Amino acid sequence: MAANVMLAIHEKKATVVDLYRPLRQYIASAYSERDAATADDDLCAVRDLRAAAVESPSLPDSSSLEQRCAALLAYARALALVEARFPISPDRAHVHSLSFTWHDAFKTNKKVSLPSVHLEKAAVLFNLGAVYSQIALAADRTTDVGIRTACGAFQSAAGAFAWLRESGVAAKAVAAGATTVDLTPDCAAMLEKLMLAQAQECFLEKVIAGGKPPALCSKVARQVGVFYEEAYAALCAPPLSQHFDRTWVSHVQLKAAQFYADACYRFSLDLHQQEEIAQEIARLKIGMNALADAKKAAKGVAAPLLDSVNKLESNMKTNLERAMKENNSVYLMRVPEAGTLGALPAASLVKSTSLAEVLDASNERLFSSLVPDGSMKALSKYTEMVDDIIRTQAEKLQQSSEITRVRLKEMDLPDSILSLEGNVSIPADLKEDVEAVQISGGPAGLEAELQQLRDLNRVNQELLVQTEEMLQKEASEDAQFRTQFGSRWTRPQSSTLTKNIQDRLNLFVGNLKKAAASDALIERDVKESYPLMSILDRRPIESALPSISRPIMSLDGNEDAIVGALKQSLRQLESLGAQRAGLEDHLKEMKRKDDILPKLMAGVGAHDDLFRKEIAKYDPICAEIADNIVAQEQLLLQIQEQNAQFAAVFNLDDYKVARERCYKQIAAAVAKYQAIKKNMNDGLNFYVSLQDATGKIQQQCGDFIMTRNIQCREMIEDVQRKLAGFNLSSSSHNTNTPRSSSVPPDQHSPSPPPHDAHAQSSYGAPPGGDPRPVYSQPESRPPYSQPYPNYGGPPQQPPYGAAHPGQYQQHPQQHQPPPGHDYGQPAYPRWRGPYYSGQQPQPQQPGRIHKHRTVPQARTLLITRATTTGLNERPSWSGGTICSLNFSRGYVSLWIPFLCILA
Repeated sequence: MAANVMLAIHEKKATVVDLYRPLRQYIASAYSERDAATADDDLCAVRDLRAAAVESPSLPDSSSLEQRCAALLAYARALALVEARFPISPDRAHVHSLSFTWHDAFKTNKKVSLPSVHLEKAAVLFNLGAVYSQIALAADRTTDVGIRTACGAFQSAAGAFAWLRESGVAAKAVAAGATTVDLTPDCAAMLEKLMLAQAQECFLEKVIAGGKPPALCSKVARQVGVFYEEAYAALCAPPLSQHFDRTWVSHVQLKAAQFYADACYRFSLDLHQQEEIAQEIARLKIGMNALADAKKAAKGVAAPLLDSVNKLESNMKTNLERAMKENNSVYLMRVPEAGTLGALPAASLVKSTSLAEVLDASNERLFSSLVPDGSMKALSKYTEMVDDIIRTQAEKLQQSSEITRVRLKEMDLPDSILSLEGNVSIPADLKEDVEAVQISGGPAGLEAELQQLRDLNRVNQELLVQTEEMLQKEASEDAQFRTQFGSRWTRPQSSTLTKNIQDRLNLFVGNLKKAAASDALIERDVKESYPLMSILDRRPIESALPSISRPIMSLDGNEDAIVGALKQSLRQLESLGAQRAGLEDHLKEMKRKDDILPKLMAGVGAHDDLFRKEIAKYDPICAEIADNIVAQEQLLLQIQEQNAQFAAVFNLDDYKVARERCYKQIAAAVAKYQAIKKNMNDGLNFYVSLQDATGKIQQQCGDFIMTRNIQCREMIEDVQRKLAGFNLSSSSHNTNTPRSSSVPPDQHSPSPPPHDAHAQSSYGAPPGGDPRPVYSQPESRPPYSQPYPNYGGPPQQPPYGAAHPGQYQQHPQQHQPPPGHDYGQPAYPRWRGPYYSGQQPQPQQPGRIHKHRTVPQARTLLITRATTTGLNERPSWSGGTICSLNFSRGYVSLWIPFLCILA
């Protein structure tokens, strides 16, 4: 154990500060030049003390560390005298030109400068603890003297950090301004626990070396682990979690696990001696698991520490194998679960050494000319006497209040009286859980969420069906034309192009079926668990708790008298508690106002008579405190007797059993509700995500069908031209002939079903629109169940890019082709039909548009020509197509608004 690695604290570094000049100037200004001259030697002494304690470099040898410790103590006592006489702050009336600068001990690149003596005192106390830790680390722990030296030094270091925190020095330093993290109360508390852990570890090494029984060694080792665990918890909390190096945290964490495992190991040795083999096995397993977990998280720890941990683990493994072998062959005991074992006992053999005596500055004679030394000593003595009275009486009051609380809790008072009156209560944490459930709707609100799941399932189902119908209709029409035109219909089949989309739809359909099955399980769980969860709908929840009822039959009818007497006694006890609080406040107020310094300054001779007279004014309140405590003890005995009668008459035992059973039922209902609620939230998230994905695929299908529709129209036109004997090669010589077919379209190709003006598909929606449905009843007819737009031939309906009259007027540009788009190019890169000859479209005659141009194709040309050339043609309409245009210049102003309406 002596090879275990321990930690020492580095000292804080400070800059050189001239104390002499600022303090002397203050004495000369606040008192007189004569007083300043008288205090000149004391000022030089304080300057030298600081130089020795702060500015001198430290040496690693033990004698130098002892000298440095003495210098720090002397300077700390001098600072106490300086603080009482010299106010150091930025105030111009104080010592404002003196500022102390200190670097952080753990992050030396950070420093702070403040005109505050509290920062100086805090830094000196920190360095005192650091030097004590260095003394302990330098001791040879292989000898008894070394172990005692190290243990005492670690306890002194803990005392320094405890004094830094408990005396308020650290808090005052923080309050004076922004300071470094190492001087905060949190850091001081962590370092105190760390030093105590290492001091207890020294004791453990001593008891192990002394051959003490395993049970005692286990208790000592467990306390070592407790101290390390407290230090590790502080290191993991802000602000220390971001301040210390990771190796510090890993070291403390591994140490905590090591000594917990060591306690388990030594406890198992004692169990083996008692032939408790099953518990021995359980303890060894627990310790080994703790070691294994800590080793995984520990990074950067010292190699000797890892070696010590590995050795301990090896010993535990050997003992575990032996114990398991013996149990399997001889004892055949059942190994208990880890949760059934009690906590390991611990024994603390160390504590923080109080530094009150070594830091007492009452014997120092620095600056005695400024305040009479005798008066200061007398005042200090009197203050100690008053503090002792206040501390003793406050402890009595607090102890009395704690006794009252515990005794009433044992008797279940005043809860049982409140329950009799109908004012029952439940534990605060359980009440918070129930309130959270009720705010979220409670069990009664689960049906609405189930309906949401059903609606979302139906909406997703409809979206998938509509998308399937879109693809099937396009494929059916493509197959129809392919049958009619035969080899002239050269574009690829729809099934080839939509395979990936179809696969994704099939995947979504499968997921939707699984989700429906999960919804059914949730719904069944809600129905089956509703009787259990219905208790959560009670408002307030306290109404679900049982209450104490009066007995059905009464022999003497004295129930009211018993209850009234018990209530009266409780009221008296409450009055005594309020009186104690007032007495404690009165004590503090008396101390605050107790200032005998003027009397001391004016007195002559001994001060004992004055002390006796002044202390006597605390006697009356001390007597009141004693009377209060005696009255409370008698009243508690009386309440105990009255409560026994009350419990017998009202059968409190059965009530307590019923109440605990109700608590458990409420807790189980809360747990069940939370589990169901989580499953429902998962289902809602799934459906929303699936709805988004399905909407995107539906949009892709709409775009695909629109493109295929355009291809279809162009292929029909191309086939019609070829069937009519239209010579494409001579089209460039006949520019005055409008582009038309001599064979009417209805003679060569069947027209696809006309587009329903009320049909609406996803690609008719705004491009950035949300495809997600609201939770409402869907329309009686699916939006995609109507036929798709006409591919060509009269009567002509608007294509996907144009707005049907009375429909899609808010988005006329929905599917217009982008600028520069050429519909003469194939829609898919790997497919090119025979009609893609690369020729340009035939030019139209001036002032005329081909009669088979649809409204969306003609409207741009109409507006352009009407506004730029003013053609002498007017439009004539036939079967939904534009047959001719004959605009006169005088009708331009009349036709442009009409054409804009068409657009």
